[in-house]
Amino acid sequence: MSNYLTARLPGTGGTLRQEPEDFCVEEIPLYTPCGEGEHLYVTVEKRGLTTFDLLRQLARALRCPEREIGYAGLKDSRAVTRQTVSVPLRRPADVLGLELPGVRILEARLHRNKLRLGHLAGNRFRIRIHRPDPGALARAEAILDVLQALGVPNRFGDQRYGVLGNSHRIGRAILGGDYAGAIREIIGDPAEIRHPEWQAAAIAFRDGKPEEALARLPRHCHPERQLLEALRSGRPPREAVFALPRKLLRLYLSACQSSLFDRLVDMRLNSLERLWPGDLAMKHVNGACFEVVDPAAEQPRADTFEISPTAPLYGCKVRLAGGQAGLLERSLLDKERLTLEGFRLPGGLAMEGERRPLRVPLLEVTAAAEGDDLLLGFRLPKGSYATAVLHEVMKTSAASSELADVTD
Repeated sequence: MSNYLTARLPGTGGTLRQEPEDFCVEEIPLYTPCGEGEHLYVTVEKRGLTTFDLLRQLARALRCPEREIGYAGLKDSRAVTRQTVSVPLRRPADVLGLELPGVRILEARLHRNKLRLGHLAGNRFRIRIHRPDPGALARAEAILDVLQALGVPNRFGDQRYGVLGNSHRIGRAILGGDYAGAIREIIGDPAEIRHPEWQAAAIAFRDGKPEEALARLPRHCHPERQLLEALRSGRPPREAVFALPRKLLRLYLSACQSSLFDRLVDMRLNSLERLWPGDLAMKHVNGACFEVVDPAAEQPRADTFEISPTAPLYGCKVRLAGGQAGLLERSLLDKERLTLEGFRLPGGLAMEGERRPLRVPLLEVTAAAEGDDLLLGFRLPKGSYATAVLHEVMKTSAASSELADVTD
């Protein structure tokens, strides 16, 4: 990310996350457990664990299949996070006494249904910025005032694109049928790889030595190894790529969707809060979209954050806007030589697409100096990222490269 909604305001600088406590996330539930039913909603505080680490620990401790445990969103490991999960057919007493490494059980209440992905209202963040520039508090307050008035650019950001920053290019190559290119991206550009063994393997592959590349790959490079072994066995690039786990392939394709959306955000950054003719506006209260026929008549609703313009996460079933907004959306597809129908991939990989607001409200904002540090607090809707706020506030690469908050 390089463009700023608040480009005229200097950033705070500084660095992020030296300890998990420097980045705290609290999941805001969509509803309160009713107190009866076949599912136990367990609220936990975890430190140094991903959500999937938490699920594995609970599944072992409760002797239940991991797939039966529900969760509303994913949370990063390099943080202190509070979130709720659901487990089947358990009493509160069965869980409240559990002692799990890195986990503190806070509450357990019964409910009628399993917790599903997306069943959250948003996330509350508390973030410490270390050693910001002089005058950081006043700078942060000025930037946060603008973001509260106009909204936060609803970018996914660099953390969406993997350790090499190229997951979206892998997805783009798959959509374009360039499977050899997808394999090159997955193996990786040696200049971007820091792990010495992985880098040596990538150099060997680039130099046309697949056997040497396979021998040099470190153990943790599972997709890379699978691809090289498939190619060694004589499988064509397309077959080798589509033999990768479906979950991984969908991640690549989703990253491509995210990248294209971020580009549309940048294209409209100078008028992010303004409705255009033909826009598909979203009601923030329920996510419903409607076409904007008369922008002047609808703009007061946007000014009060009742509605916002949207852009597509491109897919085979997504509706594109009309008018000026639609021209922009179609021009990006044309530039990338993509079609909506091209997202209808085989083997359960079809990406249907959806509309996503170009901006989101910033709520419960606080900023304070503490010694040499700056403390920020704010709330965002589900599916939005704290990096989008920190990108504007700090205006440094640390706002993206040091932070990988997953808060869907």
